[in-house]
Amino acid sequence: MSLNRIKVIVNPQADFGFAWQGAGALEKTGAEYSGIEWDYTEHPHHADELAYKAGLDGYDMVIAVGGDGTAHEVVNGLMELEPSRRPVLGVIPMGSGNDFAYALGMDPAPEAAFRQVMIGNIKKVDIGLLKDQYGRREYFTNAVGIGFDANVTNYFKKVKYLRGIPAYMAAIIQTLILHHDAPRMQVKTDTEQWEEESLLFVVCNGSREGGGFLIAPSSLPDDGVFHYARVVKISRLMMLRLIPEVMKGTHERFKQVNSGYFQKMELNADRPLHIHTDGEIYAGFESTIEKISVEILPGEIEVSA
Repeated sequence: MSLNRIKVIVNPQADFGFAWQGAGALEKTGAEYSGIEWDYTEHPHHADELAYKAGLDGYDMVIAVGGDGTAHEVVNGLMELEPSRRPVLGVIPMGSGNDFAYALGMDPAPEAAFRQVMIGNIKKVDIGLLKDQYGRREYFTNAVGIGFDANVTNYFKKVKYLRGIPAYMAAIIQTLILHHDAPRMQVKTDTEQWEEESLLFVVCNGSREGGGFLIAPSSLPDDGVFHYARVVKISRLMMLRLIPEVMKGTHERFKQVNSGYFQKMELNADRPLHIHTDGEIYAGFESTIEKISVEILPGEIEVSA
């Protein structure tokens, strides 16, 4: 595939603003190639707009530079285009988590990842679609988290003096203290159904979230199914016991953890749900959403990785 016109979309606010510091070095790497144009996001959802416009303008590839939130916005912009006008996606990890880039097998060093993208090894990956009872819809690349980890995400975005796993652990402690609740969920998928009080329920396209928590170790972004992990209502002490297991991907051996896979799911809860999509808050503490559906779109996006 010929990739002659390439749009690079940089989120300078990724990684709590530290992405701005690395953007100059990345531009020097980009100068080694022709046909590249750079845009910098200026506000939330600007990356959606820039990616959509790049498709309309005939660009062959759009490269998202930032974290999972940046890739999330770019993909939502690309998915508004007809498939025939949809550019190839590239992902350069310069965020706080970079879990989707990890799932794609990207080099963690931004300059090396840029060269990896420019080699042009194209593959198709799956994309998820989340819908709620109000008709809102949003695409996701890596994971949808419901309950505990969505609350952690909310607090994580408010941490100012820590980065990476330490920041995530600080957010976990806040969640344990303030939001340790377990909605009763009725869930029906194309493979099974259940009803229980769940503290945490994560739907995975990639294997990890939160910058290194291996929620679904066997999940791949091109296997055509979502893998999930859910934790039943447990004590705060038991949740603390599980956290290091999740980091290692060994949590599935505990009876309080259930896992499986599906392509489509419908969920009804007895109270409003807190939800994140790729680390972006979809429904925060003010949520009124009690019903959602999730489905996988196999091979929907082409990625250079």
